Amino acid sequence: MRTLRRSLALLPVAAVLLLWEGLARAGIVSDFLLPRFTVVAGRIAEDAARGVLAIDIATTVVRALCGFAIAAVAGTTVGIAMVRSGWVRWFFDPIISVGFPTPKIALLPIFMLWLGLGDASKITMVAVACFFVIASNSFAGASGVDRQLVWSAKSLGASERAILTEIILPAATPQVVTGLQIALPIALIVTLVTEMILAGGGLGGQLLEAQRFADSVGIFAAIVEIAIAGTLLIHGVRLARRRLLRWHEESRGGAAG
Repeated sequence: MRTLRRSLALLPVAAVLLLWEGLARAGIVSDFLLPRFTVVAGRIAEDAARGVLAIDIATTVVRALCGFAIAAVAGTTVGIAMVRSGWVRWFFDPIISVGFPTPKIALLPIFMLWLGLGDASKITMVAVACFFVIASNSFAGASGVDRQLVWSAKSLGASERAILTEIILPAATPQVVTGLQIALPIALIVTLVTEMILAGGGLGGQLLEAQRFADSVGIFAAIVEIAIAGTLLIHGVRLARRRLLRWHEESRGGAAG
C-alpha cells in the first residue's frame, strides 16, 4: 500500500515531464528555448557516466551541509541560551530582529573581501543565512516549555543542567527540528547562488558555465540535477525527523513531519 502511494505521488512529476516532452516535440517553441526532456536526460546520463555529475553534486552538498552544520550548532545554542540567560537575550535579540528580515546575500561582497572566492566564503554565507532561522525556532521552542514544569523541577532541587537536558531540550526538540528542516533548503539555495556568483564548481558553477556558453541543454540539465539533489535532501531530513521524534506525539499520531 505504501509503495502504491509513493507511485501515485510521482504521477504529477511524470505528467509534467510528459508535457515538457510533448511541447518540445510539437515544435511550439524552438529546441534552443525548450530542448526535449529526453535530450536533457541524455546529457544528465552522459555527465553521470563521466563522473562529472557525482563531483558537482558532492561539491554543492558538502558546502551546503558544512554551512548548515555550523549554523545548526550556533543557532540552537544561541536560541536556547536566550531563554536561559537574560544577558544572552539582551545581546542577541536585537541582532536577530534586524538580521532575520535582512537579505543575507547582501553580505556576500564582504565575505568575498575577507575570505576570498573559495569555499570559506561560500560556507560562511550559508552559515549566516541559516543561523537566524535556526536560532529563532530554537528560541520559540525553548520559550514554549511549560513554566510549571521548570518551577516544579527547581522546587525539587533539580540543577540548571538537569532542567536543560531533562525538560527544556526534549520539549523544544520538535520546534528546533522544524527550524533545521526549514534551514536545509535555504542552505542549498544559498550554496547554488554563491556558486553561480563566485564560480568554483558545483551544480551552481555548472549552471553558470552552461549559461556562459549558451548551452540550453546544459542549463536544463543542471536545473533537473539541482531539483534531484534538493528532493533527496528534503526526503533525507524528513526521514531524520521521523526517527529523531519517534518518541513524540506527532510520530505516534502518524504525522509525516
